[in-house]
Amino acid sequence: MDKKETSIVIIGGGITGLAAAYYLQQQIEGLEAPYTIQLLEASNRFGGKIRTERKDGFIIERGPDSFLGRKLPAIRLVESLQIKNQLVRNTTGQAYILSNDVLHKMPQGSFMGVPTTLQPFLETSLLSKRGKARTGLDFILPRSTYVGDQSLGYFLRRRFGDELVDHIIEPLLSGIYAGDIDEMSLYATFPQFFELEQSHKSIIKGIRNTIGKSSANTGKKTGQFCTFTDGLDTLVTALEQAISPSVLRKEHVVEWIEKKSNTYTVHCQNGESIEADIVLATTPHHILEKIVGNDFNMDRLCEMTSNSVANVALAYDTDELGATLDGTGFVISRHSNYRITACTWTHKKWQHTTPDGKALLRAYVGKPTDQSVVHLSDEEITKIALKDIEKSIGVKKEPIFSVVTRWENAMPQYTVGHKARVLHTKRTLEKEMPGFFLAGSSIEGVGIPDCIGQAEEAVRQIVEYIQK
Repeated sequence: MDKKETSIVIIGGGITGLAAAYYLQQQIEGLEAPYTIQLLEASNRFGGKIRTERKDGFIIERGPDSFLGRKLPAIRLVESLQIKNQLVRNTTGQAYILSNDVLHKMPQGSFMGVPTTLQPFLETSLLSKRGKARTGLDFILPRSTYVGDQSLGYFLRRRFGDELVDHIIEPLLSGIYAGDIDEMSLYATFPQFFELEQSHKSIIKGIRNTIGKSSANTGKKTGQFCTFTDGLDTLVTALEQAISPSVLRKEHVVEWIEKKSNTYTVHCQNGESIEADIVLATTPHHILEKIVGNDFNMDRLCEMTSNSVANVALAYDTDELGATLDGTGFVISRHSNYRITACTWTHKKWQHTTPDGKALLRAYVGKPTDQSVVHLSDEEITKIALKDIEKSIGVKKEPIFSVVTRWENAMPQYTVGHKARVLHTKRTLEKEMPGFFLAGSSIEGVGIPDCIGQAEEAVRQIVEYIQK
């Protein structure tokens, strides 16, 4: 008798869903029973937040511009797709922190803003004498005895005091999650800080002993971040080409998922209903909440909030910018009176993105206390960016062109207790919704390698489930 065909449906065609489809396609080829995979993407394009635009010789990243090269899931995928020869690392250079209307050099020898060598921090104008002394208390403070999750800001303030956190650490770390460091979960964002404290008593000593000075984020000769010579969407294109066309289905908006015994029916907006033995949902949690209703026990996970962000790319002739741009960009300290949160000098950081004689800046807006800015018009967002750029680095010229990109509700907030909520949800699904799996930026990491790593793990779990 022929074995029943097993249907696997992946919802969401961002990097998590694409990577999962690619790896699943490879894994099930070795299984005896017949299987089908369908990847349902609501929009008319794959890639999610990865979105590259090419304009007048410029390569403009409208979402992330790179991924962290030391996180192996992304490198493994790149190698598997045979596109490693197209990788390029960022040009390193001086980064700045804008505080009190002054651009201060980022102290050399730091890891995520935490000192690995003290001399540059003793010399920086970002910290007062009192702030520098308070930072040094990390060497003598006892280990934390607090049991359970806590805010990242609370933990770091206890170790280093407010000045280092507000002026150096917070602008770097909060930008990754577009969140408030005093609400972000320590365990879900940077658990390594807690582990270093527990293992070495001092975080600074722990970084020195385990990560080493060669990994400091401001003094390396080799860039830590990777992209592709023709844009980050090279990864998306390679995945689309490697996945069977029968798997990929654009413009399939999932309206709701119906549970039937131990199988599921995926109802699409176009009237199509797809029977699925296995479902992998990689959508943002607020979308997931809409399509699963109240029957999937995801209330705790879906309590999560999301922040919105926007960015504006600004193209110039190089000679219009003057000689002020001797670095790769700047972030802005917590209490500064600016609406942009950072500005990358893209033509310095990623030289392949910009034609000769041209310059490309990329400014970001949408801090947690200024979410309304994302809903302004393109002209208004550009005006805000230009005003702050003029105020900070003195550029008064109008750009050749600007490109504004909004990402509404795109940044899930990993607040205190996030890992516990995710674990509770997954255990409940395993018990009551067999064959239903979760992955993606709302679950266990917002970066590209984190999402790819989740895809790898989800595929492992799905194959294990099939083989039971």
